[in-house]
Amino acid sequence: MISNGAGAPPARNGTPAPPLLRKAASLGGSYDVAGKVMLLGDSGVGKTCFLIQFKDGAFLSGTFIATVGIDFRNKVVTVDGVKVKLQIWDTAGQERFRSVTHAYYRDAQALLLLYDITSKMSFDNIRAWLTEIHEYAQKDVVIMLLGNKADVSSERVIRTEDGESLARVSELMQEPLVPRTGLPVWTLWC
Repeated sequence: MISNGAGAPPARNGTPAPPLLRKAASLGGSYDVAGKVMLLGDSGVGKTCFLIQFKDGAFLSGTFIATVGIDFRNKVVTVDGVKVKLQIWDTAGQERFRSVTHAYYRDAQALLLLYDITSKMSFDNIRAWLTEIHEYAQKDVVIMLLGNKADVSSERVIRTEDGESLARVSELMQEPLVPRTGLPVWTLWC
């Protein structure tokens, strides 16, 4: 079993556990560890679609009703032979709901900060999101910057280099996402 103690506990094959697993609690049962992951970003960047794609493998297109408050889904994945239960929290991106989501930052092991590559405003607001994260989240939380909606790259207004630069300056992990591909997202932050 993997513990959340100091150092890098080994995975089943003796290799160091990925960062998310090192921080997650050891629980046993039908999975070895659990981790809380939050999806953050402006309204309309695709957090709910991202979650549905990851959890159910379904790509949903069209118009959505904005998330009100917060929602979550669980998914068990296997990483390096370790069963990981991910509790993935989908947050409302609207300003009026932010005070509700702040309380949920505290015990998250990973924060996925999404922006829409077709929306300059969503990218410009990343710095405000980072300010909130630094105020409310654990100091050692894993933060990954994700440029979403790469499947509509013909409408791109945020260059890949801009996302990479922001991630580098802010000391974040960074990856572009293509929602339609069914990309095994957990490998991005593990």
